[in-house]
Amino acid sequence: MKRFLRNLALAIIAICAILAGAIYWQLYLAPAPLPLEPLTGQIDHILIEKSERRLTVFRDGAALRTYTIALGFEPAGDKFQEGDGKTPEGLFTIDRRNPQSAYHLSLGIDYPQAEDRARASAEGVSPGGDIFIHGQPNARSGNPTIPWDWTAGCIAVSDTEIEELWRITPMGTTVEIRP
Repeated sequence: MKRFLRNLALAIIAICAILAGAIYWQLYLAPAPLPLEPLTGQIDHILIEKSERRLTVFRDGAALRTYTIALGFEPAGDKFQEGDGKTPEGLFTIDRRNPQSAYHLSLGIDYPQAEDRARASAEGVSPGGDIFIHGQPNARSGNPTIPWDWTAGCIAVSDTEIEELWRITPMGTTVEIRP
């Protein structure tokens, strides 16, 4: 029994070391992808597919580029109340731009909408707000992109990607967020 427990402990330590090495590789050693040709002009639609962790930008119905995203820390399901860590689902528009965000640039979406406020009010809770498409935390400037769901309900991309989105996304752009 003593030998079994010792072998089990060694196996657990080995697995933890492998996982730590994989995380370190992903965060600090993995080569950066080659840069793509910058998009020009403006887009008219953003599609966010939460289950795929994908944001695609469109112009006149044609997909131009797809980005990998991170979501709220509890991404399954529609946002219901402040602090639930969920990213809202539905049809929205870009209604504000914040160049002084705590995250590298941010494009605001018009959440909560009337039905979100009514639903939350009926339950006696706040629907939350300040949902943005944004870059990484400013405190992480120069560090690798956080590769897991970590926001409070926003949609996060890399700093380079939000710079591109900032250039090509006008006010009023539609944002469709699917489960």
